[in-house]
Order: sequence, then structure tokens, then C-alpha cells
Amino acid sequence: MKISPTDLILNPDGTIYHLNLHPENIADTIITVGDPDRVKFVSQYFDSIDFQVSKREFVTHTGYLNGKRLSVISSGIGTDNVEILMNELDALVNIDLNTFEVKKQHKSLNIIRLGTSGSLQESIPVNSFVVSEWGIGLDALGFFYETEPNEITKKIKEDFDLEFMPYCNSSGYNLFQLFTQNTPDNWFHGATVTCPGFYAPQGRTLKYSPKIEGLLQKMNQFYHGETVLTNLEMETAGYYLMGKVLGHEVLSISAILANRITNEFSQQADKQVDSLIRIALEKLTN
Repeated sequence: MKISPTDLILNPDGTIYHLNLHPENIADTIITVGDPDRVKFVSQYFDSIDFQVSKREFVTHTGYLNGKRLSVISSGIGTDNVEILMNELDALVNIDLNTFEVKKQHKSLNIIRLGTSGSLQESIPVNSFVVSEWGIGLDALGFFYETEPNEITKKIKEDFDLEFMPYCNSSGYNLFQLFTQNTPDNWFHGATVTCPGFYAPQGRTLKYSPKIEGLLQKMNQFYHGETVLTNLEMETAGYYLMGKVLGHEVLSISAILANRITNEFSQQADKQVDSLIRIALEKLTN
């Protein structure tokens, strides 16, 4: 079945619409970051860079490190941007852009998000790291793709008195195993909450009264079996949802720059992000 050119839009030069990429411009292992300025902080460690392009918030560098081809791409903030990024990456490897037909043989990419986050537990301190085993979305993206509620999302809906059902998906198994074995003591793993905003959806109050009173306390105190909510940010659940829908191995890792329970903020944020980048690159290329 041929895909409509209004469903899959290409630029005049044949690149995919938002990312401005040809299939040969990306590696099979892709690191993603939110901030476009952070792309160069990853690619500075490459042995060589053979491709660079930028369009809107999407900046791509592709090159080699220790003989392994890698790409690093920025998404911007939020699951709406993640949905664009993931669909277009999948199209680059699994749709023939000449015939607009899905390829018979599916290709799975390894996609690793390196981001920043706030801790929801006193036991996960500032300047630590969290590998997300689960991504729990409090945004609307899950309503537009096939996803089933589970016991975690049902309990969150009830405990938080939400008017909608959250969605929840797990990380890629192989990447999760890679990044939770032989890691330093300040690496944790758990369930990450993805919020549709930075202020009220993350329990911040400025000049207004929040609709959900005590949201941070509800997140801090939530548990289901052995599952507690470890941290919150704005992209992970979108990556995990799209990874499941599109068939890609996805993992999200966050540098903890704030502890929302103790109200502490890192005084060495740049150093922590750089440490995350270097550890991730070492694990991916050694």
C-alpha cells in the first residue's frame, strides 16, 4: 500500500520534512538530546564527524567513535516533538522514500535519550542519574496511539484524582541491561513521569493556584508493589510509546539536576551532563 505524500512529506531535495535527513545521514545507534546546543557537546567526543545539518529545533551530527557509527539529534522539548522525531527516524529506515511503500524487512534502531530531570525521592540525590525502566505519560500522546492501561496507570489516575488515563511503557530490554550493569553507585533506575509542561504539570506554582493540590507529594508517595516514581521530565514516555509502536529499542537516561522533595538544585549541572554523555558513549562503543 502506497503512503500518501501528505502523510509522509518530503522536502524538494528528497529529505524528510522536519529532520531534513536522507536515510544515509543517520547511524543505527542514535543519541537524542532535548537542547539543540547540546548536540555539539556529544559530538565533540567523536573521532570524526562526517555529516551535520540543522532545521528548526532538530540538529543532527553523525560520525564515528572507536570505529562505531553514531548519530546525535536534538528533539526540542516535549513529547509532541518526540513524536515527530521518532516517526521520521522510522520512516528513514523502514519506508522506501522513492516508492512511498513500507519495506518488507523491518529495521530496529537503538535510540538513547540523554536528558535532565528532577528527582521525586529524597533517596535519589542531586547529581545522580536515573535509567528509566518505565515511562509514564501524563500528556495526551497516548490517546492517539494504541496503548492499554495497566495497573500502574490505573492507580495513578485514582491516587492523583485525574480526569484522564495516563499511559505507560517499558524501556528497551537490551539497552536497559547495558546501562544498569557495572554502573557507579550514583546510578538508579525506576519509573519516570513525563509531564506536558514545566510548571503546573510538574507541581510548580508561581502566580496561580494549582488545579491538583499537592501534586509533588502525590508523586513522592505513590507506590504500586515495588514500583515508586523516581523522577519527572518531559520526553521519556513519548520515546517509550513510539518505540513500542514503531518497533525500536529505546532507553532514556537522566542526569538529576534537582531534587523536588528537598528543593535542592545542582551547582554543577554542566559537569553532570558531561559525565552522563561520556559514560553513555563509553558503554555504546566499548
